[in-house]
Amino acid sequence: MSAEAIYNVTIALRDRLKAAVTGHGISGNVFVGPPNEVSSGADLILFLYRVCPSATLRNREHRVASTGPKGSVVYRNSLPFDLYFLITVGATPAPGEEPLLRALGYVIQALQLDPNLVGTPVGQETVRVTLEPLPTEESSRIWALFPTANYRTSVAYVASPVWVDPPQPEIEAAPVTTDSLNAGALEATQ
Repeated sequence: MSAEAIYNVTIALRDRLKAAVTGHGISGNVFVGPPNEVSSGADLILFLYRVCPSATLRNREHRVASTGPKGSVVYRNSLPFDLYFLITVGATPAPGEEPLLRALGYVIQALQLDPNLVGTPVGQETVRVTLEPLPTEESSRIWALFPTANYRTSVAYVASPVWVDPPQPEIEAAPVTTDSLNAGALEATQ
């Protein structure tokens, strides 16, 4: 993926959330950003709260399928990331959040049935979105960042791997076509 990989995955996930709730009597308005900036009318809030290098892929090269003669392109200096998202019920003008809990349920169901983001939005790669346990302490730390926002029911997901590749792959050396071994005494040159 390009330098816009984090943005592209966020937008692809937002679109998946919209698709999951649309058609169930829910408008499908998804706000991307921190929970304290949302205005009323958003059914769900998608907040990227943590970006960290993927420990399992950090020292690997990134191979991308190609239609060229080699079959794949190799990026040796790519950075693989795990993106941690908080999905929260939105702000509603009516008291209570019962209607928005339905939206959260549809999102959880959709991401469980099809956890992969694929295709053009994510650079023809596969990014897996999985439910991430969110302990009470971690949830409290996240919500403490927004003292003016009231706590709302939330779940956490991690999207991985999200590769940030160099602008161009490394140029590979030409393949070896002949192999020879010259044995014997070397002549001294002066």
